[in-house]
Amino acid sequence: MFEVLVFVYENYWRGDACPELEQLGRKLSAHGFEADEINEALVWLDGLNLAAQHTQLPEGSQRSVADQDQSSTSMRVYSVAEQDHLGAQCLGFISFLESSGVLPAPMREIVMDRAMAAPGDPVSLDDLKIIVLMVYWSFGEEPDALVLDELCDDAEFRLPQ
Repeated sequence: MFEVLVFVYENYWRGDACPELEQLGRKLSAHGFEADEINEALVWLDGLNLAAQHTQLPEGSQRSVADQDQSSTSMRVYSVAEQDHLGAQCLGFISFLESSGVLPAPMREIVMDRAMAAPGDPVSLDDLKIIVLMVYWSFGEEPDALVLDELCDDAEFRLPQ
C-alpha cells in the first residue's frame, strides 16, 4: 500500500489535484500496481479525504494563540491500542513534530487516525513518515524544507559528525 501512496504523492502535487478514486485506481493499475495494493490504498485515501474535508486547520497551518495556550496546558494521551499499533518510535516522532510546531493538533489527529488504519504491527517509522506526508498533501500544504528533509531522509545512512 505504501508504494502506491508514494506514487500518488509524487505524481499529484496536492490532494485536490488527484483524480477521483475510481479513475485513480485505473491509473494505478495501468502503472502496474497489484489490485489488492490499489484497493487498500484507495480505501485508505478515501478515509484521508473524509478526515481532511471535515477538519479546519489554524490559519497558515500555524498554531493560533488559542492553540498554543491550550497545547501548553494539555496533553494527548495515547490509548493502549494506539501504543501497540504505532510503537514508541512512531509516537516519539509524532511528539517531536508536534513539539516542533510543525504538526498542529488537528493534523496530528488525522495522522493518528490514518496510522491506525494502516497495516503493520507496529507501523514502521518510514511508513509513518509517508502518512505524515500524505496528511500534509491532503490539505494542499507542503512542509517546510527542514521538515520535508526529516520526513524524506533515511536516518540509517546518516554519519555521526
